[in-house]
Amino acid sequence: MRKFETQVQLIKHKVLKEVAIQTWGDTLFENLLDIPKIINPTKKPISRCCVYKEHAILSERVKLAIGGDLSNKNMIEVIDIACDECPVGGYEVTNGCRGCLAHKCISVCPRNAITLDHNNKAIIDKDKCIECGLCAKVCPYNAIKNNQRPCIKACKVDAIKMDEDRLAVIDNNKCIQCGACVNQCPFGAMMDKSFIINVIDIIKKKSKQKKVYAMVAPSIASQYKKIPVEKVFGALIKLGFDQVVEAALGADQVAQLETEELVEKGFLTSSCCPAFVNYIEKHIPELKENISHNLSPMALLGKTIKTKEKDALVVFIGPCIAKKSEAIKPSVKKYIDAVITFEELDALFDSKNIQVERCDAINIEDASYYGRVFARSGGLIEAIKGVIDEKKYHDFDFSPVTCNGIEECKKALLKHKNNLPIGNFIEGMACLSGCIGGPGSLSHHPADTIAIDNFGKKSSKLTIDDSIKYFQI
Repeated sequence: MRKFETQVQLIKHKVLKEVAIQTWGDTLFENLLDIPKIINPTKKPISRCCVYKEHAILSERVKLAIGGDLSNKNMIEVIDIACDECPVGGYEVTNGCRGCLAHKCISVCPRNAITLDHNNKAIIDKDKCIECGLCAKVCPYNAIKNNQRPCIKACKVDAIKMDEDRLAVIDNNKCIQCGACVNQCPFGAMMDKSFIINVIDIIKKKSKQKKVYAMVAPSIASQYKKIPVEKVFGALIKLGFDQVVEAALGADQVAQLETEELVEKGFLTSSCCPAFVNYIEKHIPELKENISHNLSPMALLGKTIKTKEKDALVVFIGPCIAKKSEAIKPSVKKYIDAVITFEELDALFDSKNIQVERCDAINIEDASYYGRVFARSGGLIEAIKGVIDEKKYHDFDFSPVTCNGIEECKKALLKHKNNLPIGNFIEGMACLSGCIGGPGSLSHHPADTIAIDNFGKKSSKLTIDDSIKYFQI
């Protein structure tokens, strides 16, 4: 069995795989309640205090694997019983405090919240503390720590709070569905809804009149390490898809359109990352008009496919949870029939006993180098520079800024809001490193960027124009 990054990822895989197996066999609802026991048939817990709690949590994971709470439009839900009531003490002085003479912590505190005990050691008054963290930064012994829940620490938009039972709660009015909390919760209490059964249903009911397309995000090149991406494409055909297309072709299309829009308007923020778009719409709505009016690569390529073949069904496969929420938007849902992550794709392969490394290699070259490197931070800007050169917009002074992660996005957008110099194009990526850092990825490794660049360099399309003109369905 392959090595999973965490035990949480492995458990999630087992649940998705079993749900898929039952769905392929038309026995899902017949055996739904038995899935936890199928996953762990023993009376010994694998990951919890007792097998009963473990089965209860697995049952909740199964619910999310078949679509979750349909009344909740957020694609991320909290599994209450899995939430471990993590310590949330905020900034606290540890035993590392030496009672030094400098007492820099007292000097920098803006609210006089720090005093000394009888041993000359620091004490923080929680009623006065505003959690600014200045004391922790200046302590020469690193004796002041911030005991913050991993989910709250991961959420950069302040969308996660605690309820009266000390369980995590997501504020849907603030949540941008980036999935950082899903990736960081050590107990797997945050999980994204899956539409894996919808995808299986689409494949099972396909016909000659309704061809099923797998639209694969370029970050797939970083997922299976030593296995060539061409074998992953072959595995998708073996799974039941009629045709595989590169979402990177949609990126080529977007790069061209966004360049034209930028030159026309003079200032623009990208529309490719749905979590970044969600951030603007929910947290700085006055900047909504600056978002590119073009569809994302996923939606634009879906539109292209369905314009050429109206009965086609399109499944997007990528690393992004926020793409699931984008796919149900009125402006997008007519072009995309379902979205699954790489984690879910891997579970689908296993549910059909498909060994990717043994599949026939299928060479697909829909996109240019520029479209493929959209998968990493800075890729869109590189593509726009390419379009500017191709279209000879030599009179346009392109001054972009790359935002790697939602915190950098926030800073750049606030600068623009306050009329501070920030250039004329903001490439916003909510995930660190870009799409390759997405929460639905199998791999989160620094070397993934190299894999994407190498994948881009393999393209025979020298320009974006080449890929767009070449593409035929």
